[in-house]
Amino acid sequence: MKARIVTLPGDGVGPEVTAVAVAVLKAVAQRFEHTFQFDEQPIGGIAIDTHGEPLPPATLEACRGADAVLLGAVGGPKWSDPNAPVRPEQGLLALRAALGVYANLRPLQVHPALAALSPLKNEKLKHVDVLFVRELTGGAYFGAKTRTSDAATDECKYTVAEIERVARRAFELARGRRGHVTSVDKANVLETSRLWRNTVTRIAAEYPDVKLEHQLVDSMAMLLLTQPGRYDVVVTENLFGDILTDEAAALAGSLGLLPSASLGEGKAGLYEPIHGSAPDIAGQGVANPVGTLLSAALLLRHSLGLDDEAAAVEAAVEEVLREGPHTRDLGGDAGTAAVRDAVLHALAMQAHRSNVYVEGARVHG
Repeated sequence: MKARIVTLPGDGVGPEVTAVAVAVLKAVAQRFEHTFQFDEQPIGGIAIDTHGEPLPPATLEACRGADAVLLGAVGGPKWSDPNAPVRPEQGLLALRAALGVYANLRPLQVHPALAALSPLKNEKLKHVDVLFVRELTGGAYFGAKTRTSDAATDECKYTVAEIERVARRAFELARGRRGHVTSVDKANVLETSRLWRNTVTRIAAEYPDVKLEHQLVDSMAMLLLTQPGRYDVVVTENLFGDILTDEAAALAGSLGLLPSASLGEGKAGLYEPIHGSAPDIAGQGVANPVGTLLSAALLLRHSLGLDDEAAAVEAAVEEVLREGPHTRDLGGDAGTAAVRDAVLHALAMQAHRSNVYVEGARVHG
């Protein structure tokens, strides 16, 4: 298979973790006899510094022509003034809108070897396997905004079509999992949430094999901490999804562990770890690349249709999480390069075991 992957390393630790993912993707390509072409482009703060804008036209053009986009992180103290007319986050929001990636998938699992790092008691972490589906291109983030000396407004707007498409994505994903969708809103207060609930309920009738329940966002914030194991697929709007997924990430023990995929109608997607640019550790070689590696696995699965290759990356990461080495956020002292090398070694050993099995079959056959 031939594929063109645009990489957007961005700011802070973004270049460090993205480089690890590229190294692993190259190893996958070699093992499975694919050709991956990588095209690095600027975004975020570094793009502001070099091009005067957070999403240069050349970056956008490259992303539109790619089979998939892998992002590191954007932002940092240098560009953190919320009153600045140009900010790194604007580039990411504009990219999501331009690519039409309306569904943000954030899988959450708690690795048994790392359960002690979670703030919750271990018995609450059993069987935690949640897939969040966050609507990504509507709501308050993209609504009209006003600002005067003594007031400000942020419009939260949703259309039926926007809700329908993300709801259908959630129900389709639930069919391949445990068949349970939880829709999160604030329908007791907000008109957009009432539209959301009515629309999701109507779409649910198309999926009689999937169970639907509704939760108010404030109740859901509590239930994620008290009963995380009861949820399968959670679908919600943009702002609520941003908050709830960061809250849920704490269950895993570290933001550095969790991946995300942003998908639209076609195969192309935008893949990124959920952590930020971590400027406090940037350049030190200690960032945890696991979230980016698992994002690369999602890229292989969803955009390139390479399930075996995605599973190989996930198995290699799982082995390293189980056996080590671990970065500082996981209680270890390993650097980014050590984790990279361990994952590459695990991939190589997979290939070796596979070859031994094949040769053994030939001998006995």
